[in-house]
Amino acid sequence: MSEVRGAARTRVEVVAPGELTEPDIAAWRALRAASGAPANPFMEPEFTRAVGRVRPASRVAILREEAGERGDGPVGFFPYEKGPLGYGRAIGLGVSDCQGAVLRTGLPLTARQLLSGCSLAAWEFDNLEAGQGLFEPSAAEGFESPVIEVGEGYAAYEAALRVRSPTFLRTTTAKERRLGRQAGEVRFVFDERDPAALRTLMAWKSAQYRRTGRRDRFAQEWISALVRLLADTGTPGCSGVLSVLYAADRPVAAHFGLRSRTVLSCWFPAYDPGFAKFSPGLILHLRMAEAAAAAGIGMLDLGRGGAEYKDALKTGGLRVYEGSATRPGARAALSWLAREPSRRAHGFVRSRPRLAGYAQRTLNRLGRLRSG
Repeated sequence: MSEVRGAARTRVEVVAPGELTEPDIAAWRALRAASGAPANPFMEPEFTRAVGRVRPASRVAILREEAGERGDGPVGFFPYEKGPLGYGRAIGLGVSDCQGAVLRTGLPLTARQLLSGCSLAAWEFDNLEAGQGLFEPSAAEGFESPVIEVGEGYAAYEAALRVRSPTFLRTTTAKERRLGRQAGEVRFVFDERDPAALRTLMAWKSAQYRRTGRRDRFAQEWISALVRLLADTGTPGCSGVLSVLYAADRPVAAHFGLRSRTVLSCWFPAYDPGFAKFSPGLILHLRMAEAAAAAGIGMLDLGRGGAEYKDALKTGGLRVYEGSATRPGARAALSWLAREPSRRAHGFVRSRPRLAGYAQRTLNRLGRLRSG
């Protein structure tokens, strides 16, 4: 346990996620609820504990303030993964869609003080949520995470969609009817419990990654194991939800994500390419929005990254950030040198649509070559 210099009587205790006690978890949830931020399930203790089971370097810094009537209860939690030379990264970096610390509002603390208390030279993030005042100044880039807001009910969302994107809605609903006529009765399950459906989704997604020349996330055992763990997680703040669109009892599109009481974080969508002409992924997302609204969920977070289907479906967006917070020193400089050139190169390509299009076509060609 260490004391944070400059933050009066604040102590940092670093533990493995599995060592969090029930009072710690209750305090985490209370602090998060008091923050006023959207109830994103990636920011809940269940996600951190699941990552801790598949990523042994996962840690949680528990901040305790010894201040009179407040006692020494937790005033903050900071989940992270620690690598060599004091290099840190967001918990589940690469698959976590919302990152940051869970702190009491107004806690007198700086990013450098927190990193020092964790013995970190740097902390990398790629989906830092807006409002993380400790780390936002360290952001190198900001991005939109498109959202579908259904707090007023699905009928209101559909009515707005009919005004904003009438052709999209009309075409998608027509394709759904055609799918039913040509492939059999269309059926949707919002929270499917069949493990075989999850395996099907993961196989589709792996094939999609390879087909588009991207790194297959499910080829990494820790990611596959994490998804399976979260599929069996069922708490109010973080539950795994597998949604499946069927035609004649055959799955044609599926999505696995995480939900809280009010937010569904969209994570891994995929579909059977044999049904591509029916746009089953779009049908699936409309059905998900309808079911989410009926379940009391007010927002579907589609996740960072541009895509035509997100542009068609979204009602707005949240801001997320990419970057690295550092403490002065040689180890932080080495971390910067190892990662910043690659990040800047990716940013250069993203900011130029023609170049980005060329890069995507190249990836697609590579994917076809890999697939034989």
